[in-house]
Amino acid sequence: MSTARFVDGYLGYLLGQANHALYKGFDAQVRAAGLSSIEWRVLATLHDSAPITISQLAHEVLSKQPTVTKLVQRMCDQGWLALQGDPADQRRTLVTVTAAGKRVVRPLVDKAREHETRLLRTLGATEKAALRKLLEKLAQA
Repeated sequence: MSTARFVDGYLGYLLGQANHALYKGFDAQVRAAGLSSIEWRVLATLHDSAPITISQLAHEVLSKQPTVTKLVQRMCDQGWLALQGDPADQRRTLVTVTAAGKRVVRPLVDKAREHETRLLRTLGATEKAALRKLLEKLAQA
């Protein structure tokens, strides 16, 4: 008699497997563009965003602030990002993407959308909307 394994129904495992499925094909395109996965996440986060603090960026790209601080400096040196003072609070520094950074990330954003569409093609429109809504709800928990 066979019983289902714990991990087969465990949400953390299922989310991890879904995340892996989403990124396994796309990660090669990120590397082909000369980016690491965290550089991709930073540029994807900032390309259509208002300038944000490094701590907010670290939170959004799921990394530690010291790691992101070093990465942001390297990406500034490459001309992809820029730092600016926060007009509302001069003690804070904001990160923004440059035109060069947008040129690097824009084709990848398009490819990411295409990849996601292919991955989700087996789901109906209602299922896709429900999945997004549920994941957003979980992410806020």
